[in-house]
Amino acid sequence: MSEENTKSKIEPLDVVRIMEMIPHRYPILLVDRLIDYVPGESAVGLKNVTMNEPHFMGHFPGMPVMPGVLIVEAMAQTSAILVVQTLGKEAESKVVYFMSIDSARFRKPVVPGDSLHIHVEKIQQRGQVWKFKGVAKVGDVVCAEATFAAMLTDQEVG
Repeated sequence: MSEENTKSKIEPLDVVRIMEMIPHRYPILLVDRLIDYVPGESAVGLKNVTMNEPHFMGHFPGMPVMPGVLIVEAMAQTSAILVVQTLGKEAESKVVYFMSIDSARFRKPVVPGDSLHIHVEKIQQRGQVWKFKGVAKVGDVVCAEATFAAMLTDQEVG
């Protein structure tokens, strides 16, 4: 068996399973499907961008562009799914909080009709803190990239 075959990959996770893993809901849930995953290493999320999303009413009228901050949030959500999927039972009753963003770059606008593929790769993990590199693409074109950190912590109640 080759090394690549020994890495565990999952079947795609749909939005119902994603909502079981992270607390985000409409209109801020920004990952429709997890289409690739290597435990503890990387994941690829999919966001199908539609004109029905509320931010397009004002960003920008007549020229809809997905806000860059939402693209970075989609990277963070994809990373949270990677963390939860990697840790399994250990992640139950925990939540992944976004901690920092570094080196964010926006290369090409993302518009309604685009299928945004969100590639995240773990750079480092120390205890409950994970650092990632994210790249968002439409087709083979890089639209945005960033490095960021997140922390797994107990879910706060009420």
